[in-house]
Amino acid sequence: MSKTPLTVRGAQKLREELDRLKSKERPRIIQAIAEAREHGDLKENAEYHAAREQQSFVEGRIADIEGKLSNAQVIDVTSLPANGKVVFGVTVLLADEDSGEEKSYQIVGEDEADIKQGRLSVQSPMARALIGKEEGDVVDVRTPGGTRSYEIVEVRYE
Repeated sequence: MSKTPLTVRGAQKLREELDRLKSKERPRIIQAIAEAREHGDLKENAEYHAAREQQSFVEGRIADIEGKLSNAQVIDVTSLPANGKVVFGVTVLLADEDSGEEKSYQIVGEDEADIKQGRLSVQSPMARALIGKEEGDVVDVRTPGGTRSYEIVEVRYE
C-alpha cells in the first residue's frame, strides 16, 4: 500500500482529534453505557442503544484516524527547496487568464481539502494540472463549465 501525503498541519489536526476521541469521548460514552445499563432491561432502553451507537461511531473514527496516520507520509513543505516548482504542500497564487482574478490555494492531502479555506486536494483536477509547473507557467484546467486558463503568479513554501 502506498503512503498518503499529509501536511504537517493536517497530521497535527488528526492527532488532536484522535487524542480528543480517546481521552474525552471514549470515557464519556463508556460512562453513558454504564448509566444506561443501570436502568434495567436493555432491549427497550433507548439511552443504551444510543450510547452503543455513539461508541460504534467513535471507535470507527479512531480506527480510521489511526489507519490514516500509520499510512501517512508527512511532508514539511518548509524543508523543501524553494525552486518555484509546484509540489505537494505549496501555496499557489493563480491569476485567471480571462478575468484577471487572483486566487490562492494550498495543495494538501484528500482529508485536509477544504475549498472554502483555499485548500485543494492533491487528487483534484486543478492540483493535478498544477503539479510540476513553475511560476510564470500557464495551465489549462478542465472544469464543468469548460476549460479555464490560469497563470501561476507565485509559489510559496510556507
